[in-house]
Amino acid sequence: MILKNRSELNRLKILRSLNVRMNLTEEEKQYYLNQEKGYVGEKRFDELTKNLGNDLYILNDLMLKTNNTHFQIDTLIISQSSILPIEIKYFNGDHYYQSESFFKIPKKEIQNPLQQLRRSESLLRQFLRNLGYHGHIEPYLVFNNPEFTLYQAPLNEPIIYPTQVNRFIGNLENTPSKLNSWHMKLAEQIISKHITESPYTLLPSYDYDQQKKGITCASCHSFNVTANAKKLVCDKCGNQEEIDSAILRSAEELKLLFPNRKITTRTIQEWCVVISSKKIIRRVLLENYKGIGFGKGFYFE
Repeated sequence: MILKNRSELNRLKILRSLNVRMNLTEEEKQYYLNQEKGYVGEKRFDELTKNLGNDLYILNDLMLKTNNTHFQIDTLIISQSSILPIEIKYFNGDHYYQSESFFKIPKKEIQNPLQQLRRSESLLRQFLRNLGYHGHIEPYLVFNNPEFTLYQAPLNEPIIYPTQVNRFIGNLENTPSKLNSWHMKLAEQIISKHITESPYTLLPSYDYDQQKKGITCASCHSFNVTANAKKLVCDKCGNQEEIDSAILRSAEELKLLFPNRKITTRTIQEWCVVISSKKIIRRVLLENYKGIGFGKGFYFE
């Protein structure tokens, strides 16, 4: 049973918008692409765990804190006798392990995911003790990109490689587990401690004027779109979207990027560019937001 679903973090949504609306540095762009790739890997793992039929509680995407230290758990599985924190990595390409370090071939050192796993396991143990849990913790590092290879792989480490993922899920499926009200209470306590946004969010500095204006395609994120009274049509990939949905999506994007900027018919028209009808924009905003104020000071929230 999935007790906590995974959702896109605002950090990723903002980075995705900035990637198409301004020129990111190479470092900023790489950070964004890593975040995007990591989310893909996590969602693919979710597709497997959601079909588990035995008695397990699954908590996805946890940000927790113990002793003033934050830590993240990609997926936490609660079984009858164990708690399984799972670190998911969607690395691609050829890697090798040497002297407790990870390298991407030819020789680019990357952060050691085993060290990440050990750190989160230690902090989780402390966290759970504070909740009264002193049972077995069984951590795993899962590589689930089929294009990933690790040479000189360390033995006796809790690593699940791409060719082992389905077997790992099968073992979870076949492990006897019977949960009770105590397990549910523990899961609810953990979820209640979840922190919505990471304190370590890294975002480029940006302002309104440097953003390229216009509605982007919901599918391919292209600015090459055409709008009429009913549809937004992408001239690049052919995707079609209801005009109301496109306006609302753009308004939500503007609110996310600039939460202190008031939403008005004029600002949304300026942000969308391709929609000339203020009447259509105003109708969509009135149907989806609360109007505040009067006259020139009127805005939506």
